[in-house]
Amino acid sequence: MKSLELLNDLIKINSIKINLKKSFSWASGWKSPFYFDNRISLSYPIIRKEITERLVDIIKVNFSDVEIIAGVATAGIPQGALVAEKLNLPFAYVRSKPKSHGMKNMIEGKIEKGKNVLLIEDLISTGGSSIKAVKAVRDTGSNVIGVLSIFNYGFKVSEVNFKNIKCKTESIFSYNDLLTIAHKNEYIEDQDLEKLRGWRDNPENWK
Repeated sequence: MKSLELLNDLIKINSIKINLKKSFSWASGWKSPFYFDNRISLSYPIIRKEITERLVDIIKVNFSDVEIIAGVATAGIPQGALVAEKLNLPFAYVRSKPKSHGMKNMIEGKIEKGKNVLLIEDLISTGGSSIKAVKAVRDTGSNVIGVLSIFNYGFKVSEVNFKNIKCKTESIFSYNDLLTIAHKNEYIEDQDLEKLRGWRDNPENWK
């Protein structure tokens, strides 16, 4: 399976939803013609395995010094665990906020001080949840070598946010990949491309 063919498979199983007529609402308040639910891919063994292998390939090239894999709650947890298993590395995960009872942990699992940690996300939009996780891991005294995601929209605000905290990001797919495969397979038409490029440049004001 080639990279963009995998992206098309995610569209076909409805893990990626496209609707230019009725936009999806994000928690940020932004309106979007796309909605990702990467949890759906976990129900398809062949696709799930392919995603894991793509992530591992990127790690071998870009993050070969990784010592611990950490998933970002919640969608980054299962894929992070699969990657850690494939690489035979320790695994932990980072909550969106500290647990309200018990030990009130923000991080579940063991992250040793001074170790090189790679965070796994399902997707990066503004980067807010990823950056919160980066800071939580750094607070343990460990070194975050980057955030690896299945998809990255490539918003300017995200690029600025990660640059400000000096954190590297990599992903399997980019927004341009999505437009390419969606157009090729006729999920979107020629006249939609300019509109969708405009959305990525100014999502907060898109209608």
